[in-house]
Parts: sequence; structure tokens; C-alpha cells
Amino acid sequence: MQLERYAMPMRESRNTFSSATASAPAASADKLHRSMSVWNSFTLGFAVVSPVVGLYAIISVQTVVTGGGWFSALATCLVMQLLVATVYAELSSQFPIAGGAYKWARQLGGVSAGQFAGVIYVSSTIAMLTTTAYTGGVWLSIFFGAASQSGHVLVIWGAIFLLLCALLNLAHINIFKLVITLGVYAEVVGSLGVALLLFLFFRQHSFSELFQHLGTGTAPSETAAFLAALAIAGWAFIGFDACSTIAEETHEPKRMVPRAIFFSLCVVGSVVLFNSAALTLAFDRDILLTASATSDPITPVIASSFGDWAEKPFLGIVMVAFLACGASVVKYTSRIVYSMAREGHMPAVLSRLAADKTPRNAVLCTVSLAGLGLLFGLNDGAVATVIAFGTGGLYAMFSMTTGVGLYTRLTGRWNPALGELKLGAWGLVINVVAFAWSVFELVNIAWPRPYATAHGAPWWQLWAVPLVLGTIVGTTALYILVNKIRRRIASKSLA
Repeated sequence: MQLERYAMPMRESRNTFSSATASAPAASADKLHRSMSVWNSFTLGFAVVSPVVGLYAIISVQTVVTGGGWFSALATCLVMQLLVATVYAELSSQFPIAGGAYKWARQLGGVSAGQFAGVIYVSSTIAMLTTTAYTGGVWLSIFFGAASQSGHVLVIWGAIFLLLCALLNLAHINIFKLVITLGVYAEVVGSLGVALLLFLFFRQHSFSELFQHLGTGTAPSETAAFLAALAIAGWAFIGFDACSTIAEETHEPKRMVPRAIFFSLCVVGSVVLFNSAALTLAFDRDILLTASATSDPITPVIASSFGDWAEKPFLGIVMVAFLACGASVVKYTSRIVYSMAREGHMPAVLSRLAADKTPRNAVLCTVSLAGLGLLFGLNDGAVATVIAFGTGGLYAMFSMTTGVGLYTRLTGRWNPALGELKLGAWGLVINVVAFAWSVFELVNIAWPRPYATAHGAPWWQLWAVPLVLGTIVGTTALYILVNKIRRRIASKSLA
């Protein structure tokens, strides 16, 4: 169904959009099935942000680049991301529609803004999925005893990981819910439980260790190390917006989606901070400093602390958490693809629903594109670059969403008071700070850092984020311009 009513003039839609978003999907025979409770929405957001995936993917890189002392950067990043999440919660309380930030940009900023947002959103979430698949493939290979430092082998394991995520999305919704719930339980045991035991019984250092050694890694100074730590920490706190993209599948979305967005990041952020502290205080720092970017520095410490018997169960727990995260990212991204196709900005075949009311074509498209992404630029020791691919685009989207929200708030084109979440004057303050932070972190992530990549990395790897984003924005702008010229010529010929 082409939701043309959402393209109504802004002055009118400002007052009617809330009711339209609630009623329009229900009026269609091809509507998404509201099968997600608030708990399911929360677990999806929790699984996408994932303390295990977020922290275990960056801890080695953080220590190698900064030398240590990156806890304060992690805490700073979480606080600022909570402000961004608050803006997302405010928007979702008024506009609960599949596609989330893409739909908000289209409704508040116009069709062209929506096209830019959609392309950036899909590209960045697919890059995020590629990153999750690559790092998940590393753990999958370790679990089956086939760990390898070869980039080509890790790409194959990443492809296997993607296939499993696709199958979970194509299976019955109850199977998907079960895996996501198991992923949350795995997070509780594998991250919070293990961290609690390490913190209580296996601490080797005083609390001052959390703030020492900054600037003793590959970064040339303390300032450079802190900025790099902020950039790398950005990966640990993305994905909370996944709750907004499945709003059409969530019960009472205007009330429940904002809660799921905010509390999923709050809970995950708290766990990540505690885990990072516990692991830092229990680790022999030399293990991390000498570890390569694609090795597993976590399992040896777990085995040495609890005994060799703990290695396989721990790896199994981590794998369940990674699979839950990967499957959730597939669902999250495919709903953006579905929403864009429904608006006519992607092939219509991607908006078709299967008999169980799931967009299977969008799922297959998402997984296929992420699989192609595995082949791009992946080589030995390139995990820092892969993480940059997975985070840079999302922070571009955070910048665009908070920027569009701020502009339309100031110009009166968006009245936040019409939503379920009412922040009053604080909403404007939070929006300003969230936008400034998002732009800063985007530039920080995109900044070329030779000391944060593999030795001798090619120039395009250093400039990966600005190159990819520039190509995406430039291609989209050309596409929009060509379409405008074609429509102008067509209207003149008809006249």
C-alpha cells in the first residue's frame, strides 16, 4: 500500500499524523502483524545494543589504541547517547510508524529529506549488520575450534553467521521471540553474571586502574587517545532506535516504543559500564595490549579465572547473544527497507508481505547486501575499520534526525506537545545538545587515524567513513536532481 496520505502538506499533517499512523496500516489488507509486546520491543532493542556484542567487540581495540583508561570516555558516550535516545523517544511517541527515523525525516523535512535519510539509514544499518556478522563470525569460529587470523576465512564464518540470522527471521515469529529472549538471558549470564563474579572475587587492580594508562597505546597523546576512545565507544551504544522501526508491530506503540527505546539503552549502558570496569580490574593488561584486533582476549581470562571447564559454556553464551543481536539487526534493517519500498523509494517487490505478514523479500535483500558488505575491505587486522563502517553511518543518521527535529521544532513545523511524551522546555535543550553531540561524534568517528588501523593500511581504509558517506549523499543528490529534471520535462511536454 502506498501511504500517500503521509505526504500531505506539513501544516495539515502536523495535527493529523498521529491518528493517521495509527489507522492507516490497519486499513490495509497487507499490514504488518502487531505481534510484539512491550517486552518483545525492549528485548529487541536490548539485543541490538547488546552489552556482550558492544563491549567484547571493542575492548581489545580500545586497549591497544588508548593503552587503557578509556572508562571515562565510555561513560561520556553513554550519557550523550541517552540524550539522543530521548529525542528518538519523543519523536516515536508522536510518529509510531515502520521505518522510524526515515519516516520522521520524510514527514517533518519533506520528500527529499526522507530520501536522503532513507538511503543513509539503510546503508548504515546494513554496515552495522556486516560488522556484527564479521565479529559474530569470529566468535562462531572460536566456538567450533576453527579460529583463524585469515580475513578470507573470517568472511566465510561471517557469511554462515548471516545465514543463521536470516533463517531466524524467516522462521515463525515465536521462534524469533524465543531466540531474542534467550539472547537477553545469555547477556545476563554472559556479561552481567560473569562481570559480577570477576568484580567480587577476581579483582587484580584498584579502582584507579580505570583511569590510568590513557595515551600509552598507539595513540600519540592523551587527548588523541581520549578522542579515539570516544569514537570506538560509539559502537557500544547504537541500535536503540531499532525499537522505533518496528512500531507498527508493537502493541500501544505511542506509549510502549518510547519506553523501549530509552530503557533498552539505559539498561544496556549500565551493564556495559559495569562489565568494562569488572573486566579492566580483572584483566592482565598485557594480554590486551599484545592481542591482535581479531583475536579473543576475553575467553582466556574467563578460563584462567574460573577454570578451563568454563571456556565452552562461556563461548556458547556469547554465541547466543551474538545471534540474538544479528537476528534483531536483520529485523530492524528489513523494516526500514520495507518502509522505503512502501513509499516507492525502493523496488515495490520489497514491500510485499508473506502469508504470515512479514516482509520476507526485505529480509532477503537486507541479508544479501550485508553479505556483499563482508567482501568489501575486509583483511587481516581490519576490525577497527569495520567498526568505523558500522558506526559512522548511524551517527550520520543520529545527526540528521536530531537536526531535522531541532529545525522543525524551532520553525514550528513540529509541535512535540502533541506526542505522548511531553518534555516541555527541556525537550529543546536536550535536542540542541543531542544534535551537537551527534555531529561531533560523527566527525570524530570519520577522522582518519593511522594509529587505530592495521600497519600500512591503504589510504581508502583511513578515509572509509567520509568516502562512503560522501558517495551515498552525492549519488542520492544526483538521483533526486535527475528525477526533478525528468518530471519538469514531462510536465512541459504535457502542457
